[in-house]
Amino acid sequence: MDEAISAAEANRSFSRLLREVREEGRTFVVTSHGKPVAKLMPCSAAEARREEARAALLARLAAQPVIDVGRWTRDELYER
Repeated sequence: MDEAISAAEANRSFSRLLREVREEGRTFVVTSHGKPVAKLMPCSAAEARREEARAALLARLAAQPVIDVGRWTRDELYER
């Protein structure tokens, strides 16, 4: 589970946080005024999440039916 840490504390302890992320695989959510603004996580975890999101998107798109909306002109594509 992600550990929440204030931006001020993250600033004071940045080297320690990076070490814990690198060596222990920990993940931290940095908050500002109690709201999440950033996440510190191992790069491999971020890449894995990105790949999972991409796979989910492609699966959802593949499952959607194709709808024939007919032909359109270039002007219709760019009309505002």
